[in-house]
Amino acid sequence: MSTDAPADDRPGLVPDVPVALGKLVRRVLCDNPGMMTGPGTNTYLIGQDEIAVIDPGPDDAAHLDAVAAAGSGRIRWILCTHTHGDHSPGAAGLKERTGAEVLAFADRDGLVCDRHLVDGDIVEGTEFTLRAVHTPGHASNHLCYRLEEEKTLFTGDHVMQLSTVVINPPDGDMAAYLASLRALCGEDLDWLAPGHGFLMAQPRAAFEKIIAHRLQREAKVLAAIRELASTDEAVLLSRVYDDVPERMHPMALRSLRAHLSKLRSEGRA
Repeated sequence: MSTDAPADDRPGLVPDVPVALGKLVRRVLCDNPGMMTGPGTNTYLIGQDEIAVIDPGPDDAAHLDAVAAAGSGRIRWILCTHTHGDHSPGAAGLKERTGAEVLAFADRDGLVCDRHLVDGDIVEGTEFTLRAVHTPGHASNHLCYRLEEEKTLFTGDHVMQLSTVVINPPDGDMAAYLASLRALCGEDLDWLAPGHGFLMAQPRAAFEKIIAHRLQREAKVLAAIRELASTDEAVLLSRVYDDVPERMHPMALRSLRAHLSKLRSEGRA
């Protein structure tokens, strides 16, 4: 978005009601709130004359009807950031409603693509250019999409506004995640549009903050290993994530495993 893009109406966020975020971008929130999805999955519509949809969300009929209606017969492309259950299963239903082409990194987890995208591939509409950016880490098949005209990056689950992203091995990879974030620091961006939560300004600062947080957690893992003389997950979990509510520990365990895998691959644990 331009620097004068309207702020999100956070208190009034209503599922399945399109919200304009700029001249080229609208957001439709899916009604699937939860511990891992925050207020729900964001589906983005890019363009006016020709429309690309980013992340159709789960296979939710009401949501897909709302997205199709917002597209008014002009949806040509359905882009998925990755194949987790809250982002890509709606692709088939939205294609049935619109006839649009499904694009993603790979066919997986039930997603069937008409075309596969790799890093640097372009989807070009009459008013916009979207560039695919391969960002493995949260998922090996994760793509972000950069809207060139508004210097906006649609981040899927690579960056979330409301919480820390879970890295779940073996497909999730902490080393790859950090490398992807460092690569994004070189992008000229004004806004991040995450898969969950609200628009984020100062993208580079956001990337650097996440990297610092992950490295601080990694240092805490190493300190706990040395102090406890153990790599037992149950022993480490309560020590390393003592600042995280216990109800979140099952999710934290996944990221702990990702940290341990990274440290082992580097010969540090």
